[in-house]
Amino acid sequence: MKRTILTAAILSATLATGATAQGRWDYDGGRPGDRDYRLVGAGVPTLYRELRATNRGRAFVMRNFDDNRDGRISPREAQAANRAFAGVAGPRRDRFDWDRRGPVVVETTTTWDRGAMRNYGFRQTSRGATLNLQEDVLFKTDSAVLRPGAIDKLRPLANYLRAEPGVRVAIDGYTDSRGSDAHNQDLSERRAASVRTAFDTMGVTRARFAVVGHGETNPVASNATPQGMRQNRRVEVTLLGQRADRF
Repeated sequence: MKRTILTAAILSATLATGATAQGRWDYDGGRPGDRDYRLVGAGVPTLYRELRATNRGRAFVMRNFDDNRDGRISPREAQAANRAFAGVAGPRRDRFDWDRRGPVVVETTTTWDRGAMRNYGFRQTSRGATLNLQEDVLFKTDSAVLRPGAIDKLRPLANYLRAEPGVRVAIDGYTDSRGSDAHNQDLSERRAASVRTAFDTMGVTRARFAVVGHGETNPVASNATPQGMRQNRRVEVTLLGQRADRF
């Protein structure tokens, strides 16, 4: 853990909660004469009143925490905005002066575990560092619903991605050859999308992911044996442009 002094104009640190600030926090939106900012989305009711009730507060939320730029504030985005604002405003949020801000002390920490990342067994591919997540680790048979323990399996990777906001990710879903082509294609797409949704719930911006289902194409083993089919039922996660030997 290290203590870093940050000016109010530049808050590009990882918060102690694990949420990553979006580079430069913009306090200046919502000044008199600016456009009115509106807040919509499931996370809005959970925002601090100081962020909901003024145009400056709404601008702070929309300009800094709408991670996927969809114009809506999710519960995760609202939580990040609340924590960031609380860290800046201190215990008397109701007296926060948007126009007079001194230095801010933010606790920062490295949030990813090299040993846990090494345990994934990344291999080097032409696209980057790739890991295989077997179907029976993540999903029930013929289902795209994640098993209860799947989030724990993905959590070290989510921690790494929050700490390394510049890394983009490909998620590719595959099945074995049982079932129709259409069924396998649909299942592979839904499974890949479920993995991305899991990362989203852990605070990793959805826009960083390219998600593709490949059905039963590109097998890594023979579909003539149960063992081979098991290997083919997988989701591959690739950290694009990254070296596997980094971990």
